[in-house]
Amino acid sequence: MIAIFVYCVKFFTMTFKFKLNRLVFIVALVFLLDTVIKAADSPRWGERFTHNLVSPETNLPTVFDPATGKNIKWIAELGSQTHSTPVICSGKIFIGTNNDRPKNPKHTGDRGVLMCLDEKTGEFLWQLVVPKYSDDIYQDWPKAGICSTATVESNRVYILSNRGEAMCLDIMGLKNGNDGPFTNEAKLLAPRGSDSISLDETDADIIWTFDIHGTVKTYPHDSAHSSFLIHKDFIYINTCNGVDNTHRKIRAPDAPSLIVLEKNNGRLVAMDDEQIGPRIFHCTWSSPALAVMGRKELIIFCGGDGVVYAFEALSTVPRQGEVLKLKRVWRFDCDPGAPKEEVHRYIGNRNESPSNIKSMPVVYKNRIYVTAGGDEWWGKNKAFLYCIDATKTGDITTSGKLWDCPLKGHCMSTPAVYNGLVFVGDSGGNINCIDVESGEKIWVQETKGTIWASPLVADGKVYVGTRRGDFWVMSASREKKVLHTIDLGSPISSSAVAANQTVYIATMTKLFAIAN
Repeated sequence: MIAIFVYCVKFFTMTFKFKLNRLVFIVALVFLLDTVIKAADSPRWGERFTHNLVSPETNLPTVFDPATGKNIKWIAELGSQTHSTPVICSGKIFIGTNNDRPKNPKHTGDRGVLMCLDEKTGEFLWQLVVPKYSDDIYQDWPKAGICSTATVESNRVYILSNRGEAMCLDIMGLKNGNDGPFTNEAKLLAPRGSDSISLDETDADIIWTFDIHGTVKTYPHDSAHSSFLIHKDFIYINTCNGVDNTHRKIRAPDAPSLIVLEKNNGRLVAMDDEQIGPRIFHCTWSSPALAVMGRKELIIFCGGDGVVYAFEALSTVPRQGEVLKLKRVWRFDCDPGAPKEEVHRYIGNRNESPSNIKSMPVVYKNRIYVTAGGDEWWGKNKAFLYCIDATKTGDITTSGKLWDCPLKGHCMSTPAVYNGLVFVGDSGGNINCIDVESGEKIWVQETKGTIWASPLVADGKVYVGTRRGDFWVMSASREKKVLHTIDLGSPISSSAVAANQTVYIATMTKLFAIAN
């Protein structure tokens, strides 16, 4: 790219006999270099909305140690619980956490927080602070904070709050003023019982907001936990519909599981019509992915009923007031032999139960890789990694299954596909390396800690943390090789992310930036 820039400079100089001022040339070159550097940002969860957490970053550290400072760039304090994965864009880092370590004394109590930090130093810049959804702990779990992973596009940050509000934020916060059309942040973010709250430059600037639960009448369970899929003019969002506080009833059985908003204004334009609600065993956990196969564009969505759905992506914006029904292309039942009726009779049954999907579907070369199985807390001890042919149509439960591979116990982890291999963690504490063509396990590394995080593959290494607090670095190869392990002192739910020659690792309480 730099060579192209220099060529263009020579071209204009020769053609127009225009002598470039040396200062102008330097400024332009610095601008170009800055653009090249920012191309290595990680503004969303996974690569190009396929959810494949494989990064092209190189020169990443293998060994690091916070105790000695070895390869530690900086450490930032978060709340007391962090389940969100960081995203990095335009010199800023965005990560969801809670408010147990308030950055501003005016925001007190249990809140959901989206924190914006400086990429170079880890210093706090601004935050979105959202009060709790209700007094029902099963609708907004205590101390869980904002669990959603942000998505950044241009100068906009898209996030799902702990109250189930889809929000579009200004990347600068209120530092550059309160941009519209939404300008009533003081009222929206005020704790229940208060009319408003004072705002300053460390608060978020909301561009628009859409109340999912209040508008499409879903019933959230535990927390809101969807990462947004942005495609063209649209945002695809999991509504997080689930069981009530008894775990034996779907309070909103007719509500959609997947909705579509117009990106520029948050207008509802489409939703699914699959009637998934009555079959949701626990909750709807997974975020949608994009599959592009030639001219065909599919939205891949995993329901709380253990079924993977493919819908046609929207191509044109509907008329004002029109809400479309998404057109299904195919469905794949990850557990066709499981109970399908009165599913909540099996709550707590560790031997027989429906399956659900908590991880995200990964799209890779016309295939879908997804983990599914019994619920972590309420279902059977059985889980599998599936490989699905995404080119078929209709009910492809049989015809679309290329292979499956058993995992230990349950699975919350999203797989990573790299160089003929699939890497995935499981709740049994294993890091699994699986052949991408046959589905056969090549090696298994026991970690002695439950794995909820998804593995990051970058620079020939696999990075993944455990709920025990251990962080593992493995060789991303057919040879099982442990490169480094270290105790980071706090459970890890978040996935590691690589950007600009730095690996970012979030524990429950801290965000580590590690670099050679």
